Amino acid sequence: MQVVSIISTKGGVGKTTTAANLGGFIADAGLRVLLLDLDVQPTLSSYFTLAARAPAGIYEMLAYNEQRAEQLVSHTVIERLDLVLSNDDRGELNTLLLHAPDGRLRLRHLLPTLAPRYDLMLIDTQGARSVLLEMAVLASDLALSPVTPEILAARELRRGTLQLIEDIAPYRHLGIEPPPLHLLINRVHPVSSNARLIQRALRQVFQGQSGVRVLDTDVPAIEAYPRAATRGLPVHRVEYRQPAGRAAPAALDTMRALASELFPAWQERFALVNGRGDAGGAGHGQRA
Repeated sequence: MQVVSIISTKGGVGKTTTAANLGGFIADAGLRVLLLDLDVQPTLSSYFTLAARAPAGIYEMLAYNEQRAEQLVSHTVIERLDLVLSNDDRGELNTLLLHAPDGRLRLRHLLPTLAPRYDLMLIDTQGARSVLLEMAVLASDLALSPVTPEILAARELRRGTLQLIEDIAPYRHLGIEPPPLHLLINRVHPVSSNARLIQRALRQVFQGQSGVRVLDTDVPAIEAYPRAATRGLPVHRVEYRQPAGRAAPAALDTMRALASELFPAWQERFALVNGRGDAGGAGHGQRA
């Protein structure tokens, strides 16, 4: 199971949207995906309609070391897309993990029980520096950080998210390498020259920086994303053709490009996703 945390110390950059749409696309490619909602504002937990709701969620998992999938894992109506719900309504987990000897490593220690059931775990995090955020990063093979093409967002990225990655570097002494950080430029307005300038500046700033990569794929600011959220669907099912007269590609093409860049080993499966809720014969996985 590959584990990807979607992180930013700045709120409102599109972490939840990225997690929901990337997870939905990869599930439609026939892979088994688990979404983990670590945000105290449980937006991801309410994005998709649930076919079956588990009695417990992230609080029981982290506070009581609950590991039984039948207690933790809710099933969405999207086949092969499951979810561990955020149910830390009072925000108690940060304090609990702060004082626990294994607090920042607890999720990492719990993942082996879920690993045989899934090909990919996507962790949605809160938009602020916290023990939960550090815990998510330390459990991950890759950290993905959406950044909007604005100068303030770029400054916050350097001050917050990059500093977080640097601060967990001492865990190397325990044999835990900080994950590589991939930057996803999100909500790009195709006609905005300012956005294009900041895109180029971001790529120049991080070119050659060890452990940090600016993805070639960027996500355009198109109305298909809020429309998909309103309908509770992955965006590639809502817009699988490029509208006439629009420069930005279809949402299906953007999600395929993003998934292929992040997970090249599954690229052949992604090529078969057609936007209608199946992978055109991509060899669906079975839910464990």
